[in-house]
Amino acid sequence: MQKEDCFYLGKIVKKYSFKGEILAKLDTDQPELYENLDAIFLELRNNLVPFFVESSQLHKSELLRIKFEDVNEESDADAIMKSGLYLPLDLLPKLEGNKFYFHEVIGFSVNDVSFGLVGTIKAINDSTAQSLFEINRDGIEILIPMNDEFIVKVDRDNKTIIVDTPKGLIDLYL
Repeated sequence: MQKEDCFYLGKIVKKYSFKGEILAKLDTDQPELYENLDAIFLELRNNLVPFFVESSQLHKSELLRIKFEDVNEESDADAIMKSGLYLPLDLLPKLEGNKFYFHEVIGFSVNDVSFGLVGTIKAINDSTAQSLFEINRDGIEILIPMNDEFIVKVDRDNKTIIVDTPKGLIDLYL
């Protein structure tokens, strides 16, 4: 399995017991969706390695307590500490309406109701306080905040996002 075919689920943050159980911090708003997994890919030395889940349960809301098959001691758990957890993209719940996954909208066109065609989304910058669409317009980078009030419609069929940005925002970049 390649990393680009998967989504990041979370990270192993600490050991839970001397029997090899671990706690994983999940990067999701709905951790309960991932409580009964059969297998998870762990990132070990830049490779995704499948691990089979013996048991799992939610632990203190955003943590998932996991017991993997063949991880039976503290030393086994030490070997996988801080590993990223990944699942195949087809296991993501389908989103509808104006909700979307960041990876899903890369390559979508962005149209502003007043300005018209802004450009194509080349990336999502989520390293700031507010996530931003990074849009390419003929070699010029335009940043638009991913604010629910700005997003009018996500049109998956036409791979387009319609936004209504404050007057003059797009002109700042041109």
